[in-house]
Amino acid sequence: MTIELAHRIDRLPPYILGRIKHLTHERRRAGADVIDLNMGNPRDPTPPLIVEKMREAVEDPRNQRYSVSVGLYNLRREVARKYQRRWGVTLDPDEEVIAVIGSKEGFSHICLALLGPGDTAVVTDPAFPIHTFGVVLAGANAIKVPLEGGAGLLPRIENVLEHLVPKPKVLILNFPNNPTTCCVDLDFWERVVQVARRNHVAVISDFAYGETCFDGYEAPSFLQATGARDVGVEFTTMSKAYNMAGWRIGFCVGNRDMIRGLATIKGYYDYGIFQAVQIASIIALRECDDAVRRQAAIYQARRDVLVDMVRRIGWDVIPPKATMFVWARVRPEHLERYRGKTVNFCLDMIERAEVAMCPGGGFGDLGEGYVRIAMVENEQRIRQAFRQLDRVLNKGTERIR
Repeated sequence: MTIELAHRIDRLPPYILGRIKHLTHERRRAGADVIDLNMGNPRDPTPPLIVEKMREAVEDPRNQRYSVSVGLYNLRREVARKYQRRWGVTLDPDEEVIAVIGSKEGFSHICLALLGPGDTAVVTDPAFPIHTFGVVLAGANAIKVPLEGGAGLLPRIENVLEHLVPKPKVLILNFPNNPTTCCVDLDFWERVVQVARRNHVAVISDFAYGETCFDGYEAPSFLQATGARDVGVEFTTMSKAYNMAGWRIGFCVGNRDMIRGLATIKGYYDYGIFQAVQIASIIALRECDDAVRRQAAIYQARRDVLVDMVRRIGWDVIPPKATMFVWARVRPEHLERYRGKTVNFCLDMIERAEVAMCPGGGFGDLGEGYVRIAMVENEQRIRQAFRQLDRVLNKGTERIR
């Protein structure tokens, strides 16, 4: 018997990041030493203080029961304190903060709370996949606006908001941006709030890389903008800055109505994050600011090496001011045999160069021609990866030694 799946499955393309990860795993099982620069999956250890608190909390029987879906009050209070300390933003832990099982889960569930069939959300192109397909999974439509062009982004967005029928309900933004590493200043967010007010649109800000910044740049929070809590929310995560990707914990903060909607959805879907993880996260937020700064410095050093290697191989790159990625334009002649399709290029580089990168096309049509390279390996492995790419792509001329 053939089982007919829901129509939403038909609207989802193959998950490119997963496809690259699967091939990398298969090649490693076959004995290849593939250097994996594909996912933003930190390889550096979680700070010992956090691990020790987790170990202690696991042994307490009180933490082995169901928790609450919105997160422990003490954890939500610590998030509010972090926002006050770091960005000067005052939050009510009871009504303006909620814990999520990683920001990806929270993002998809807030789309369920805000959107349904016939609704529309505005996203950028390129964009991290869940920004587009969280909308699709909610049964709504995603309208893409080109991200490139910097100063022209907001006018393009406002043009869509003013003229599209039916009027979009949600605007989704991500800065520092994954995959492009594009950054903004606080004035940008001030103008976003004004645009949102004029057009009666809710804003969702993905701030996953807000503390992974370089060269003195400090990424502003959307919530620092005047009136931001009246129009939207922001997602943060413990995954990147604290090296807690596998722990699956993040937060949504801001507008009370949107937080309440997300809490309602989560109340039906889950019983909360493992309580020991939440308790360890309290310690992380309270006592590990120095560890966050040290980790950003590690990524900055890797960035410098990676940018140098990318340029030596002949690709164009702008050194990122934030995130754990480099967004590099591949030389056209390196893509010729793949008809310009970066997914085919990246799959072949796993086979031929034993290096995994993320294809720009996996983030939208305007990502074609680029690859996203994660700074998750140490500097020696990064150099080795580009020696291997150089041998394959530059026909033995060995620009990199």
